[in-house]
Amino acid sequence: MSIEIIEHAGKRYAEIIRSDVTVDKSTFFSPADSSFQFGLLAHQAGYVEPAHYHRPFAREINDLQQMFIVQRGRVRVKLYDDDGKHLRSVIVTPGDAIVLIHGVHAIEALEDMQAISVKQGPFLGVEMDKVDVEVVP
Repeated sequence: MSIEIIEHAGKRYAEIIRSDVTVDKSTFFSPADSSFQFGLLAHQAGYVEPAHYHRPFAREINDLQQMFIVQRGRVRVKLYDDDGKHLRSVIVTPGDAIVLIHGVHAIEALEDMQAISVKQGPFLGVEMDKVDVEVVP
């Protein structure tokens, strides 16, 4: 079992779970203190999880992580450090999931694509949420 972890200068920039990764039991790959928990759920046929809810409590989140799962198409994800210097590009395909943790990122649709995207809210509008960065190729 392996996932791809992209790190630079001691910081985690992204985690990727490819569509062919399998686990025997539910496994989360993000550190426990991460503001976004990323993993795979796996149970044997017949498993029933008891009805439950998650206790609300105040959380302070100082980063905004984004995760997406490609449903169709191919997408190049470009990762940059805080200064806009290119670190690495990865291509994600249907069934692959990536969480963008730190730094600057850009996506390029190599084919017509669709992905499920999840990030923390609330959404405060493009002006407050998104910062365009001049990057170094």
